[in-house]
Amino acid sequence: MVGVNDAVIWHDVECGGYGSDLPLWRRMARKTDGPVLDLGAGTGRVTLDLARHGHDVTALDADEDLLGELERRAGEEGLTVSCLPGDARALTAGDPFGLIIAPMQLLQIVGGASGRAELLAGVAARLSPGGSFAAAISDLDEAVPAEDAEPPLPDVGERRGWIYSSRALDVRTEPGGIAVEWLRQKVSPAGELTEVRHTQRLDSLSPDELEREAGAQGLLAAARHAVGQTTAYIGSTVVVCRR
Repeated sequence: MVGVNDAVIWHDVECGGYGSDLPLWRRMARKTDGPVLDLGAGTGRVTLDLARHGHDVTALDADEDLLGELERRAGEEGLTVSCLPGDARALTAGDPFGLIIAPMQLLQIVGGASGRAELLAGVAARLSPGGSFAAAISDLDEAVPAEDAEPPLPDVGERRGWIYSSRALDVRTEPGGIAVEWLRQKVSPAGELTEVRHTQRLDSLSPDELEREAGAQGLLAAARHAVGQTTAYIGSTVVVCRR
């Protein structure tokens, strides 16, 4: 499929439709003195929304293909954003940010407590004095469906005649978290079907635990905000800490 990267499309199909948290990030950005850093920005779901509202945003992601697509979309809209390739667990020295955000359970996929400690240490180093860090985390009990629950509808997208479908096949508990197994299918314009299974692990993490871990890095608990569950996405608690 020339000109379209599958990683970009799967990211859009599985994450791009989520918008329940956007009003919260906008409110926080309006109250921020200084630029915003969006960790795990992907193709720009949050970054582009904040840029459309006039905020100075830097997008960080380890996948340069996703960042490249973000940059292309920003250019199409005439938006100015900065793109920073890299691992959120390895923030390097640089200009400070007034607000650093970690949407969509990023802290639950960075590799347990050790990965979070690395990320939080970097966040503390890059926040300006009085700056805020906000991270969305979910109660994974909500993600495990009841035995009699209806199977979820797939997330579906179309690109240049290709149909992409992603459906959660299994959500199972594991020590320290859950594993979600997805069936990713794509159908070519000629009707040829290919499919692959993709598994994502999420670590259990409560707001109290996150606040303690952040405190160990010098970040002080400041607030919590609830983002409600939708038919397609589980709810989350956004934990806010300040330097």
